[in-house]
Parts: sequence; C-alpha cells; structure tokens
Amino acid sequence: MKKILLLSLISLTLYSCAEKKKEPIPTREEEQSIDKKWWKEAIVYQIYPRSFQDTDGDGVGDLQGIINRLDYVKDLGVTAVWLNPIYSSPNDDNGYDVSDYRNIMSDFGTMQDFDTMLSEMHARDIKLVMDIVVNHSSDEHPWFKESRSSRDNPYRDYYHWWPAEKGAPPYRYSLFDAEGNAWKYDEKTDAYYLHYFSQKQPDLNWENPKVRQEVYDIMTFWAEKGVDGFRLDAFQFAAKDTTFPEFPEGFEKNFIQYYAMQDGLHEYLKEMNEQVLSKYDVMSVAEGAGRTLEEAHELVDADRKEINMAYAFDGVDIPKVDGYKLSTFKETFSKWDSAFADKGWISIFLSNHDQARMVSRYANDSLPYRAPSAKMLNTFILTMRGTPYCYFGDELGMTNNPKLQNIEDYQDIAAINGYKKAKSQDEDMEAFMRNLRFGSRDHGRTPMQWDASENAGFTTGNPWLPLNPNYAEINTQAEEADENSVLNHFKKLTALRKNADALIYGDYELLIPEHPQVYAYTRSLGDEQFLIVLNFSQEQTSVELEGLSSFSELKINNYSNLKKTAKTLSLAPYQAVILAKS
Repeated sequence: MKKILLLSLISLTLYSCAEKKKEPIPTREEEQSIDKKWWKEAIVYQIYPRSFQDTDGDGVGDLQGIINRLDYVKDLGVTAVWLNPIYSSPNDDNGYDVSDYRNIMSDFGTMQDFDTMLSEMHARDIKLVMDIVVNHSSDEHPWFKESRSSRDNPYRDYYHWWPAEKGAPPYRYSLFDAEGNAWKYDEKTDAYYLHYFSQKQPDLNWENPKVRQEVYDIMTFWAEKGVDGFRLDAFQFAAKDTTFPEFPEGFEKNFIQYYAMQDGLHEYLKEMNEQVLSKYDVMSVAEGAGRTLEEAHELVDADRKEINMAYAFDGVDIPKVDGYKLSTFKETFSKWDSAFADKGWISIFLSNHDQARMVSRYANDSLPYRAPSAKMLNTFILTMRGTPYCYFGDELGMTNNPKLQNIEDYQDIAAINGYKKAKSQDEDMEAFMRNLRFGSRDHGRTPMQWDASENAGFTTGNPWLPLNPNYAEINTQAEEADENSVLNHFKKLTALRKNADALIYGDYELLIPEHPQVYAYTRSLGDEQFLIVLNFSQEQTSVELEGLSSFSELKINNYSNLKKTAKTLSLAPYQAVILAKS
C-alpha cells in the first residue's frame, strides 16, 4: 500500500544510458528462446472499486457495477484487472484495513457477485489480480480482538506488543498517525501495539509461523476460486526486528532504510512461493521493490523463487508541485530498464490509487493541452519494456479535481491526519495545502466519468467523493464517439502492443538523452523495430535523429499531421509518435 508520504522510496545508483551496452539484434533462434509469460505480456487495468460504477444508489461503486462494465474493459484492449481490496472492512483506509479476508465488503456486494464477476472476466479473457493486505489487518479482525483480550491469549503473538512495565517502546514512525507514533497504548492489557499505518491497522507478526500459515491459507482460498494473481500490499515492511532497537534521531526522514526489506522477508516469500505461488499459474507482485537495484533483483529473479515482478516507486516520486526535469524522468526509467534488461521483470506505471491524476502531475491538464498530453503519457506507458499498469480513468485523460480545495473537502486518512500532524508541528500550512491539492490520493479516487448525465452516470445517489466538474466534457460516451479522443488513442496503443513482441520483450535504447523537451527511444526485437518520440513540453520543438529515414511507417500519432524529413522530426506540443521500420 503505497502511501502519499512514501516519497523517494528507493535510493539507487543511476545507470547512465550513454554507458548502456548495446546488444546485437537477436536472431530468430534467439527470439524463440525468450522466456514468454502471460504476466509479462499482460496490460493491467487497475480498478478502484469504490469509484468505478455504483448500481444500488448508495454512492459507492460495487461488484455488479464492474460486471456491467466488463464489455467496456474488454474493449479497451487490456488483458488483466488489478482490483483494490474488496474484503470486509470498517473502511478506516478504504479497504486496506481488512476484518475478514474470506468475505466481501457489504458495500461492494456478496461472494456470489464476486464469483459472477470472476467468471465474466474469464469469459472475456481478462485475468484478475487481487490485493492481499497482510502487513497488517484491521483492529476489528477477530485475530486482533482475541490478541488484545489478554496477554496469554493464543492470538497474542499474531501482532507486535510491548508491555507497559518495560517503559515506553522505542519510537517508531507511523505513516498515518496524526501524532506520528506507531505505538498505540491499549488499556485492556496495559501494553502498546505496533501500527506502521493507522491506529486501526495493527501490524501482523510475521515471525509467528501460525500467522504465515493463515496468510498462505487465505491466498490458497482465492487461488482455488480461480484468481490469476496477487499484489502484496506494503509487504516489504512485513519483516521486523522484534527486539525493536533504538533508531537514530530523525530516522523517519529516511524510514524506508529502516522499515523495508528487513531480515526474514526473503524467507517468508520463498515459503509463500513454495506453499502457494508455485502451485498456480498466477502473477505475483509486491508493492515496493527494495532499497537498491540489487534488492529488487533478489525479489524477482526467477532463480530466487520468490515473486514475479518488481513494482518500484521511483517513477511516481518524480513530479513535484513546482515541476520536474525531464532528464530525471529519462534517467529513472532508463536506469530500471538497463538493470533488468537481461534478468528479472519490472512494472511500468505513472499512477495508481495512491497518486493524483497522471496528466495533472506529469504533463498539462489545461486546454488545449490535456488531450495530447494524456495521449503522450499513455504512449509512454504502453511502449516501454515491462508490464504496463493503466489506472482507470487515465484512458480518458481524467484530471485532478478542482473541488478539493480545503482540508474539509478531503476524505483520505493520509490527508486528514497529515494535516493534523503538520498543524501540530507549526509547519507552513499554505505549502502543505498546495502540495495536497497537487498530489492527494483523493484526486485519483474521484468517480469514473461515464457520461454527461447527473453524477456522470456513476450513481443515482450521492457520490462518496465529489465528481470532477469537467465530467460533462471528459467522459466515455463522448470519447467513444470521437475518433481522435484520448480513449480511442488508448485502444490503438493496446492493439499495437498486443501484436508487437518488440514492445514487450525488445531491447530499449535511449536516444538524445540531453534533449530538454523530448524523450526518444527505440524498441527492437529481430527485424521488428520501433522509434518512439515524445515531446514532454507545451512548446513546439524539433529533433535530429540518426537513421530517422529508415523508420518510414507511421504507426500511431496523437496529432493529425506529422512533419518529418530524412533527418528531422518536428513536434507540436505534447506530440507523441510511434514509427516502425518497414
């Protein structure tokens, strides 16, 4: 569960693209030796269920709503859906506080609805990836209720407790607590329990083999139902030094170094793989990818027998309220590609449920630039090596919501408690709110914009979050009817990717790395070669590219015209072009 406060997650050594070794073009025999997997070729569409489609008028999306929209999902050209948690939960953190891992939250429907949804997905050749939230549970889970009932309860060691007679526990930083302390005193047994996130999300004790077996049994339950993959939420935090040594003062500014990838984590993942993952043809991805490239490989390299895919946050940590440099963007994604060019596998994404809208963060959500810049960002995601993750609404170019102005407008616990903490510490509250308006998770959770009718066709009731007022112009109905829309451009991209192995498995080579406005690269596999050129600015520009004349077949262009000579490509603001060698 990546939280809004998890910035600068991984401190890594940059790999200069200029130093990247150029590999020879593979022969047909070499192409056939590529380790093809369905999860490498997948195009993942992330659905935040509370915000996708409501069918019962309570203002909250539900499983029946997803079922009703599966033809739309299929038509996008995506091949898998990642669904945020739908388990029973008191909703302190919108489902990331689970009270029953084998039941469906009543807001979303029933287990029968789930079974129908899964069956209907599979009938359309769509895979389903479930969130598994097991760094912590809800404090309303039966395990925790038993654990807090007495010190000698059999479930006591399912969680981390510190007896009060030992004095105050060594300080630990909480990402979601207004006071910032991850230890919560509990009167019932005169002890403190640990919660890295909110007070209602006590951390599970993974040192306890009974806890691990409970988790493996839960995963087996869903795998037996036919689920196709698991995303392990916040799992890089699961292993802890339970002697709880003192950390240096100010460690919370770089808490990832102390919280992530602690001793024992790899043993847990190997055990999970042996007991569950290896027994099913499932995709597995843990939120976070360690603190270094080496640690990322230790998670996902096939010979490690742990998980399939790295999901690193370097890319989503780039945008800042005062802007960012394209050079940083290029270096970050080129570094990860270079490190995983020969071994392991990565995810490619610019947004998810823990981020504001990508077009508002990375590009330009104002007219007339919103549509071309949204198309440009989707072009990037769907032409890089790695499994692409596309967040719902980004296929339309949905934007941040201007209605979210004051703290009272926000519902996210990270925003609300972050505000309280900042105020208690006399921070610059104007700067805090400026950053919140730019990057709050609530921006990425506003309801899906289906049409121009009341509440955008999302609900007949009162939406759980306010709709973006631009839904009258940005909605699926309008964009389906416009052949030049962001939506129809997205469909062209997915169709191209699914029919081009070079865009999945091919080599990546960065071109003109010094250009301040343009990101250009090639993807090559055997005779199949593509040139992708993206203008990340609202200014017209041009580039000279060696060998440009050989890329003569225009595959995709987010403008109606292309100005190209044998050596020069002229680009309009946020223009994105894919050319192929014919």
